[in-house]
Amino acid sequence: MVQDIPETDAEWREVLTDEEYEILREQGTEPKFSGEYLGKDDDGIYRCVGCGADLFDAETKFDSDSGWPSFYDAEDGAVEFREDRSNGMVRTEVVCARCEGHLGHVFDDGPDPTGKRYCMNSVALEFDEA
Repeated sequence: MVQDIPETDAEWREVLTDEEYEILREQGTEPKFSGEYLGKDDDGIYRCVGCGADLFDAETKFDSDSGWPSFYDAEDGAVEFREDRSNGMVRTEVVCARCEGHLGHVFDDGPDPTGKRYCMNSVALEFDEA
């Protein structure tokens, strides 16, 4: 499922929809409670829509009532973290470790065993059912 990573902005625009491009390449955010994976509870794996890398096992998904799909852990080495000072806040941005696509943010108010809440944009993900 892993795909080649586009090298230029023009190539990214060819492989992503306008909405996917806005989220992954321009650090956008989908509207609260609008994402297709918000209420999904099937077994499987969530992958990066930009490159196909495995990101989150569905077993780590939980209902955070935040308005976005939430996970308490990511696959080993699947994501990287960056400081985000946009919108007058200081947050931790989560990006795909393989293609550096923006996925969402991580917060320290999640459940055990990690205490983390990976608050992700559905648009940045694709789901592969087990």
